[in-house]
Amino acid sequence: MTIPSVQMNDGRKIPQIGLGTWPLKDHDAPAVMVTAIEAGYRHIDTAFRYGNQIGVGQGIRDSGIAREELFITSKLDGEFQGDDKAVAGLDACLRQLGMEYVDLLLIHWPMPARDQYVSTWQTFERLQASGKVRSIGVSNFKPAHLDHLRAYTTVVPATNQIQLSPRITRADHVAYDNAHGIVTVSWSPLGQGSDLLKDPVLARIAAHHGKTPAQIVLRWNIELGLVPIPKSANKQRIAENIDIFDFALSAADIAALSALDTGAEERVDSDVNGH
Repeated sequence: MTIPSVQMNDGRKIPQIGLGTWPLKDHDAPAVMVTAIEAGYRHIDTAFRYGNQIGVGQGIRDSGIAREELFITSKLDGEFQGDDKAVAGLDACLRQLGMEYVDLLLIHWPMPARDQYVSTWQTFERLQASGKVRSIGVSNFKPAHLDHLRAYTTVVPATNQIQLSPRITRADHVAYDNAHGIVTVSWSPLGQGSDLLKDPVLARIAAHHGKTPAQIVLRWNIELGLVPIPKSANKQRIAENIDIFDFALSAADIAALSALDTGAEERVDSDVNGH
């Protein structure tokens, strides 16, 4: 299986689907990594906050695949914002993963009340220059946060990872990212805690294409130029989620799915909750 890639603004490419690893635990992660890599995944998404990077790294080594064939994303949360704290954060991630570099490092949340994400990003710029991280980006940033970042720094984020699905389409966020050459990565693309996959519109489109509702939603992401990172520890669903490159949605399909948007806001940032 050949997975398409999306060009980032720094000249590098990111595989257009990845495996999300929240909330895998260290002891479960190795087997899941092997299963995912055997199924064709080459993009793995983790974070310091997830507490599973030791297991993720072990699973990658267990798979036997060469490191350079993989695209590994990690994220640093509020513990590593301000001053040069991200230096220690990246070093901790590399130790846990057992790697010399990550392909993409993200600021996990902007946490604007702290007013430290600009200085943190400046540290990220230096980390990128060091070679320990190939590309740098952000997660859960709104256009206002990105405007502020761009006003005081020189490197535009390569990616912005946000909660996004047909129920939460974030059209304004995606338009902003596109206008500034930022790749939008979708977390919880299958609708976290919602009944999205039971929607009758989705069921109709899935039946037409002979695909599952989850495959239709992920293909919708692909058609829009997004990079979904579905998460699963189930072998069948892991394989199913990546089997989305042998069909295409029509313009009418895409419009019908986008019309499922509820206008809901994404979850508010916190230091302790989730993705």
